[in-house]
Amino acid sequence: MSEARAGMLLVATPALLDPNFADTVVLLLDVDENGALGVVLNRPSGVPVAEVLADWGDVVAEPEVLFHGGPVSTEGALAVALLRADDDVPVGFRAVDGAEGRLGLVDLDTPVELVDGSLDGLRIFAGYAGWGAEQLEGEIEEGSWYVVPALAPDVFRCDPTDLWRDVLRRQPGELAWNSTRPVDPDLN
Repeated sequence: MSEARAGMLLVATPALLDPNFADTVVLLLDVDENGALGVVLNRPSGVPVAEVLADWGDVVAEPEVLFHGGPVSTEGALAVALLRADDDVPVGFRAVDGAEGRLGLVDLDTPVELVDGSLDGLRIFAGYAGWGAEQLEGEIEEGSWYVVPALAPDVFRCDPTDLWRDVLRRQPGELAWNSTRPVDPDLN
């Protein structure tokens, strides 16, 4: 299993019972000695982006809804984007350290016209997941999270329903077996 660092995925293990994170996949955006910050990739809301951030409604990837990024600062928003391979870095874009260079954050105060056309994908998250210093490391050690490499398509799936299983399924060895666990283990 890999070390938790920006650009990696946290995949909730069956041992993680917190309803905020059960069966989630979290993209880590920042990890340092002070803690970690990420967004939950597989919790779309029913709220269209255009209703909350009208200018960004036509730029976001399908489905064009806000995603529940996590339980912290749910009144705020983070935008994760994927740059087109041949484009220069637009104003307002900051690459996520450790991720492939094209994946990063977009400042939502940036005028849309400065980034529109330079992105292969954009997703907006209401809130985020956060951990204090050494908290995430403790949760990983206790078996609450698998830490695995991220792929850009994980962030921008049209239907994230099976993301948890698909991410586990592509992992090597015994970790892939976890993708077949039933939702209710008592039915096994």
